Amino acid sequence: MSRVKLHDLEFEPFIPEAEVNAAVDRLAGELRVKYDGKRPLFIGVLNGAFFFAAELMKRLDIECEITFVKVASYLGTSSTGRVTDLIGLNERIEGRHVVVLEDIVDTGNTVKHILDALADHHPASVSIATLLFKPDAYKQDIPIEHVAVRIPNAFVVGSGLDHDGLGRNLPGILRIIQ
Repeated sequence: MSRVKLHDLEFEPFIPEAEVNAAVDRLAGELRVKYDGKRPLFIGVLNGAFFFAAELMKRLDIECEITFVKVASYLGTSSTGRVTDLIGLNERIEGRHVVVLEDIVDTGNTVKHILDALADHHPASVSIATLLFKPDAYKQDIPIEHVAVRIPNAFVVGSGLDHDGLGRNLPGILRIIQ
């Protein structure tokens, strides 16, 4: 893969698709062991986690369900600091083991918002699984239990992540060229 221009920004290859796939394989193994026999409900956060959720679910051979919710906190290349309401949770989660699937966790504002909203529904447990985690940008004290790949605080696209709607379909992960 070579450099890509999305809108007004250029991106360069950062994490090859094979490495992303290996990380998702490893994470699926972790989740399989933890949730075998518990019938977890996976909640994918749209739009970005769609690709990650699909790849992860193909690798899980345990009894489980998946649904999706939508929130938003990005404008351009940075977090707005505000998270809109959780839209789309129609499943009963009381007493269920819930795993929230994120494409990327950076500040943690979205994770906090989702966990606060889910707490009102009294799940048995809630954990976070994310494709990418930016520990240097993280501002919450909520544990991110299941991380496929830790990355530095750089803006990235590909494998479901976008820049103003473009780049989600790119294989692997690309980072912005400064």
